[in-house]
Amino acid sequence: MRLVVAVVGKPRDRHLAAAIDDYETRAARYWPLEIVEVREASARGVAPGEVRTREGVRLLERFPPAMGLLACDERGDRFTSAEFARFLSAARDDARDVGVVIGGAFGLPDEVRARASRLVQLAPWTLPHELARLVLAEQLYRAGTIARGEPYHK
Repeated sequence: MRLVVAVVGKPRDRHLAAAIDDYETRAARYWPLEIVEVREASARGVAPGEVRTREGVRLLERFPPAMGLLACDERGDRFTSAEFARFLSAARDDARDVGVVIGGAFGLPDEVRARASRLVQLAPWTLPHELARLVLAEQLYRAGTIARGEPYHK
C-alpha cells in the first residue's frame, strides 16, 4: 500500500505549517505516506473556475489512473475516525494504493471529483485548504493509532 496525499500549495502560516508537519510525521509512522504539494495557479485576472481547472490538472498528474482516489469535498461522505481507520487498514491489507486530494483556495474542479472513487467530507463546514490539510493529517495519525489499538483515540 502507498498513501499519497496531494495538496495545492504550501502552508503560509509557520505555526500551521509546523502543526501540519508534526501530524504528517506522526501519521507516517503508521502508513507509507507521501505528501505532494503542487503549485497554486495564479488567480490574477483569471476566473475561479479556470484556477480550479489548472490546479486540478496538476493534482491529477500525481496519481496513476488505477489508483483509488479520495477527494476532500464538503459534499462528500462522512467517515467516523474508526470507519476511516478501517478503510485505510483494509486498503493496506489488500495492498491497494490510496490517493487523497485537497484542492486550493477555490476548491476542486468537477474533473477531479469525477475521477475520485469517493468524495470525503472532513467537516460539514467549508475549511480553508491549509486547515483541511491539518485536519486530514490528524485523522491519518488517529486512524493509525486506532488500527494499532493505541490509546490516542479515546
